[in-house]
Amino acid sequence: MTSTRQEQRVLQLSIAGTVLVAAIGFVGGMLARSQAILFDGIYSLVDVALTLVALAVLRLMANEQSPRFQYGFWHLEPMVEALGGAILSLACVYALANAVIGFSGDGHETRLGPGLVWAALLAVVDLAMAVWIGHHARRLQSGLLALDARAWLLTGLMSLAVVLSFVIALALRGGAYAHWIPYMDPLVLACISLVALPVPLRAAWKAAREVLQVAPDDLDRHVQQVMQQFVSEHQFESFTSHVAKIGRMQFIEIHILTTPETQLGSIGDVDRLRDDIATRLDARSGRFWLTIDFTSDPAWT
Repeated sequence: MTSTRQEQRVLQLSIAGTVLVAAIGFVGGMLARSQAILFDGIYSLVDVALTLVALAVLRLMANEQSPRFQYGFWHLEPMVEALGGAILSLACVYALANAVIGFSGDGHETRLGPGLVWAALLAVVDLAMAVWIGHHARRLQSGLLALDARAWLLTGLMSLAVVLSFVIALALRGGAYAHWIPYMDPLVLACISLVALPVPLRAAWKAAREVLQVAPDDLDRHVQQVMQQFVSEHQFESFTSHVAKIGRMQFIEIHILTTPETQLGSIGDVDRLRDDIATRLDARSGRFWLTIDFTSDPAWT
């Protein structure tokens, strides 16, 4: 059974942190009268929902399979990543729309002092969580944790942008350009939305390719190279292969064509041939679903 307990613990702590950030965003946004800070709180609430879904998926994946899902629940991971990327992209578009509305009017007056304090607090929490969860995502090779780390990074960048806007607004106060102060909040919100938008879009596109089972080029190339050498060494006729990456699971299916007169030996001999292929492919870990068969009928390849 695949253990996902570490990932689940990280996500549980992430949920607690996200609830805290949402509370800070709502309270700080109302006190500072800042739409940018308030948006950070709303964005965090959306992230809570996505993290809860990711946690449920991890618990399902720990079961590996069921009578109805006999290949396991690996396909749910990229589906959640694609959904999360799409929702985070929409959140960025929503923020950009709010910024445009702010520009079209007379701007938005904010309380600079309290706003700077709340935005700085949000930035520290967001970026610290992004670094911590990103470390665990790389260590555990978890796409779901990577998605969560990207969400924390986006909110951290938004908070940093808000901090910058308040610093600039404080610098402009009382000067010749003081009339630009009401536009600082929507301006920085627009900038960070445009900068952040490609991150969830790329994540959604990558996950969508896995949902559609688009063959990853590097895995396909590796299988082709290994099998061409193997077939040549053993003087088999040819082979066909099919590969896919779904979440953290890599599926490899290989059909080796022989002549009807080919003697492969005992079942043990055939298993040793399969073991040789698995070793060359480095497909011994639990993250590979490897199927290898031998046939003399081209219709089975």
